[in-house]
Amino acid sequence: MVARRRVPEAEGRAALAAWRSGSQERNITALAVRFCLEEITARAPGNSVEVRVPPFGVTQCIAGPRHTRGTPPNVVETDASTWLKLVLGQQEWADAVAQGAVAASGTRTDLAELLPLFPTA
Repeated sequence: MVARRRVPEAEGRAALAAWRSGSQERNITALAVRFCLEEITARAPGNSVEVRVPPFGVTQCIAGPRHTRGTPPNVVETDASTWLKLVLGQQEWADAVAQGAVAASGTRTDLAELLPLFPTA
């Protein structure tokens, strides 16, 4: 089943480009984060890993055992700036985890193979 997108692709890409260009507007950041959360779910559908970017959004992705109640066993959590840097390839997954910018708990939470989603040239 394909996840339903709530952020139109053109709007999401425009928000991501604006953030990349230095926009600090909260609504731009929120739209870019939500678009990228939808994108990772589209590229790696499933329910085994929960990716949280508070306060802007959360998604479940990556095929595997489905989690339905309580605290998920595989959780990735980070702030919006770190998430967007990872998505754009401006920060490496391993570095973000080592620096404590990403909290990743569980055996399926290494997103290094999925990121960046939109590498900058």
